[in-house]
Amino acid sequence: MIKDRQTQMQNSSTLKKRKVIKMAQGKEVMEGAGVRLKRVIGNNELEDVDPFLLLDEFRSDKPDDYIAGFPTHPHRGFETVTYMIEGFMEHKDSTGKSGVLKPGGAQWMTAGSGILHSEIPKQQEGLLWGFQLWVNLPADKKMTVPRYQNVEPEDIPESRTDDGVVVKVIAGKV
Repeated sequence: MIKDRQTQMQNSSTLKKRKVIKMAQGKEVMEGAGVRLKRVIGNNELEDVDPFLLLDEFRSDKPDDYIAGFPTHPHRGFETVTYMIEGFMEHKDSTGKSGVLKPGGAQWMTAGSGILHSEIPKQQEGLLWGFQLWVNLPADKKMTVPRYQNVEPEDIPESRTDDGVVVKVIAGKV
């Protein structure tokens, strides 16, 4: 099925254009055990965009900015979607699931009724760069069973525009 979707998207030459209604500057913050990141959604400048709760970019080639990672911590009632551009991050959680997020890969975690998890870099040096989006679950789904899915880079469909833009489809369809 993934292969059929990739072919279908590669054959699609029209993407719907949308108008930008607001631009927001990310704010530098520290999270986890001292990870430096930029928060675009979830700061004072751009806060009420439900179902999107938070959007962070983590990007540094200085190990002190990321090496301690995000030790075990709880979540409940939303999903996290993480996309890795460069570097490696290991996920472990209270459901027994684990995975290593690689460049070009994604992970999708549904916190639902509650989950404990950690995300720790699997590298001692080099660039660590990715994004994490928190998506609010509808009220009737907030107590769903927690789950985790690691998506390998080769399993993420792509669409290319005539002018060379590459769109990687992590959720939904083009």
